[in-house]
Amino acid sequence: MEIIQAPFPWYLSGFLIGLVMLILVYWGKTFGMSTNLKTVCGMLGADKISSFFSDWQSQKWNLLVALGTVLGGYVAAHFLDNGTGIQISQSTIDLLQTYGIEAPNGQYIPNSVFGLEALSNVKTILLLLVGGILIGFGTRYAGGCTSGHAITGLSNFQLPSLIAVIGFFIGGLIMTHVLFPFIFG
Repeated sequence: MEIIQAPFPWYLSGFLIGLVMLILVYWGKTFGMSTNLKTVCGMLGADKISSFFSDWQSQKWNLLVALGTVLGGYVAAHFLDNGTGIQISQSTIDLLQTYGIEAPNGQYIPNSVFGLEALSNVKTILLLLVGGILIGFGTRYAGGCTSGHAITGLSNFQLPSLIAVIGFFIGGLIMTHVLFPFIFG
């Protein structure tokens, strides 16, 4: 159990991701989580409204990836937790506290921003709504999500994926150092 509960070494994780990518290339498939939304919309009838959703049948297999992600997260959180929680640096905790956000205390996300009580705050609801719209638009505009571009696109040496991943990093830096302090400061 200790081997499963400990974080995987980067070289083992990288090897396994590469192996999965080779298997997908062999079968002529591409990996990406955002495609699942398009697939579900097509399954629910959006293919009758727009031709954009017409090829959903070819992506049904990818729904198993999404299901596996959800089930794997559930199993990891409920059965493989070693009790140490998420460790973040003290400087990050101090910075969050200057913005009025409590330390996650071993959780993945702070409750003051993402907990149920945060939904009573209009600012939080607006941030979640605008953020969700921007993520959805950005994913569609970039032709895929971070996992699709960073894992599939880069492993296939696709220049658009390299440009998208560079854009993701730049966007993350802007959010962290400019927008986050503006919104929460």
